[in-house]
Amino acid sequence: MDYSLAALKVLCGQLKNARETSSQNAMTLGGILFQRAWLQGVLVSASDDGRFLLDDGTGVVDLSLSTDFRCREWKIGMYVMVVGGYFVRTGEPHMIKVHKIVDLSPFPDREAMWYLEVMEAYKLFYQPQFEE
Repeated sequence: MDYSLAALKVLCGQLKNARETSSQNAMTLGGILFQRAWLQGVLVSASDDGRFLLDDGTGVVDLSLSTDFRCREWKIGMYVMVVGGYFVRTGEPHMIKVHKIVDLSPFPDREAMWYLEVMEAYKLFYQPQFEE
């Protein structure tokens, strides 16, 4: 994993447009090279083997939690922030191999703010800038 590539703040629905690249085991989304995605959403499904489904209202992504994160009790309905490696799987939901997960449920304003954060990140960092 190349940690010099920033984790891309995205919505689940945007990830369906990500494409694999031929180098660096990276993905590209609108010309932006990335390996890790930063998402927020609600846990809508859970299994005993550390797999969860995250829904942010624009789509669903599969989360794979390492044993370090399984020590905490993650519950369906929690609003969480996740950062992790992004992987495309044929015939299955795309997957995030979670490096960081935080329960944001105690902060109900976080969900409304997330959409604005994604828009701001796009405008500040991702959108092509044209010189006048």
